[in-house]
Amino acid sequence: MTTPAAPSVGLLAPYTGDEMLPLYTTTVAVSGGEARHARASGRVVSDDGHLDLVLRLPKALGGNGGGTNPEQLFAAGFAACFHGAMTLVANARKIRLPEDIDIAATVTFGRDPTDGLFLITADLAVRLPAMDAGDAAALVAETEKVCPYAKMARVGMRSTIRLV
Repeated sequence: MTTPAAPSVGLLAPYTGDEMLPLYTTTVAVSGGEARHARASGRVVSDDGHLDLVLRLPKALGGNGGGTNPEQLFAAGFAACFHGAMTLVANARKIRLPEDIDIAATVTFGRDPTDGLFLITADLAVRLPAMDAGDAAALVAETEKVCPYAKMARVGMRSTIRLV
């Protein structure tokens, strides 16, 4: 299900409303598969059907591999969102992005020394080899302010978990 079209707001223009202005909403459902454990044998399907993947526990975590996993999905989303935000910023600033731009997200699932449970870390590596280093650094810094994944990583996000 998608959110109805929001009023036209320039994507980089400041929004001054009192509440979040939804621009797009999607729902992805996960089932547990034969192991009744989504991480090990699940299936992920988006409400529009365009995303339909099997989930498999990576070999590094004791699984058989053979499918994607939540960390790969998060890394793909983060890198794609940052790339898109960088394109918006570059266009607004009349900066021509080089064709050889490369953004790689490395996501790590690990143990949290604070509580002994689990945590996710993410590192983004942005390559802009054809750009002046100073210009590239300024573009990346501005993009980090615009990209919602970067903001979520920096300050957290509102989320709810409810039993239905």
